[in-house]
Amino acid sequence: MIIFEPNKRMNRLTMYNWQLKDWRQFQFHEAEFTGIALQFMALAGESRGSIQSLSGSNKDESVINLLVQEALKTSAIEGEFLSRVDLVSSIRKNLGYTTPAHRVKDKRAEGIATLLVKARQDFDSDLTETQLFEWHRLLMLGNKNINTGKYRSHAEPMQVVSGAIGKEIIHFEAPPSARVPAEMQQFFEWFNKTKPGSKQPIHNLLIRASIAHLYFETLHPFEDGNGRIGRVIAEKALAQGLRLPILMSLSTAIEADKKLYYAALKQAQRTNDLTEWIHYFSETILKAQQDFISAVNFTVKKTVFFDKYRSQLNEAQLKVINRMLEDGKAAFVGGMNAQKYQSITQVSKATATRHLQDLVEKGVFISEKGGRSTNYQVNL
Repeated sequence: MIIFEPNKRMNRLTMYNWQLKDWRQFQFHEAEFTGIALQFMALAGESRGSIQSLSGSNKDESVINLLVQEALKTSAIEGEFLSRVDLVSSIRKNLGYTTPAHRVKDKRAEGIATLLVKARQDFDSDLTETQLFEWHRLLMLGNKNINTGKYRSHAEPMQVVSGAIGKEIIHFEAPPSARVPAEMQQFFEWFNKTKPGSKQPIHNLLIRASIAHLYFETLHPFEDGNGRIGRVIAEKALAQGLRLPILMSLSTAIEADKKLYYAALKQAQRTNDLTEWIHYFSETILKAQQDFISAVNFTVKKTVFFDKYRSQLNEAQLKVINRMLEDGKAAFVGGMNAQKYQSITQVSKATATRHLQDLVEKGVFISEKGGRSTNYQVNL
């Protein structure tokens, strides 16, 4: 949680990375990351090959699902929960795909959908203040009382704080607002000159993405939205390293263990030797890439499944199965039961029970005994 504390000051014995004499002189043992970078690039190539093997509609849906997952998870990390329906509609529209008539009510979903598509399409451009401000305005769409498209300017310290009132723990304090414009100009210069093919390229794309994210999070230039934009910046760095839009959701991998992410970030913001941070962030990027390959494989299984069973299913059954598989997981959390089936389809309990039994008899569902009730999973 980030709050402004006008009367609270950090323990002056604590020194943060931006207060140290070697600030911006980032240190790391480059040779330690050659192997994992090669592993990542191999997986990135496998991801692209896997998605190219899909049919046109499945290929499109895989990209849409990827962006939806990124939007949902990057917001969930910050405690925001968006409308999935509005996200899908907005992302399809921004990608230029045919979109069923739908009035988007969640402006936050509309904004982040536009941001993610723009960042994906413009991955190879230099990062500029104009671009960053546009991203921030899109991200804050639908949020009131936030100064959008401009740096923070308050005199109070920007602190990352947790704990009950009166027992707060200050995890980090960012540079004062007065320093932000100059610090951000240094950040843009660093990001653009370390791009492949530029003046001082960092050839290992995992190192560059790791530093870019930490560097931006340290500056914390906005009142809100720093984490989400920082993850977009890391993904931009990876795409520039691959020279292609990435096929992975970094936020999904981070959200899977948020405590570890915040612990690694806290430790990294007390030193300019970034070796340990790069280890953590590189492993997280690798996991994100592996997760995408699993998602594509899941899409293939789902396609085979529907080719086999679609003609045998009624409208209610199809609706339930699509809901169970929409998050790209073979196991629906908690399993399906008659009560959930009723809630999704609005049919009677007797009809729900009959439909479920029919799905088991056809081999579509596998039944699992759980306490007093029976739960069901899709048989992929």
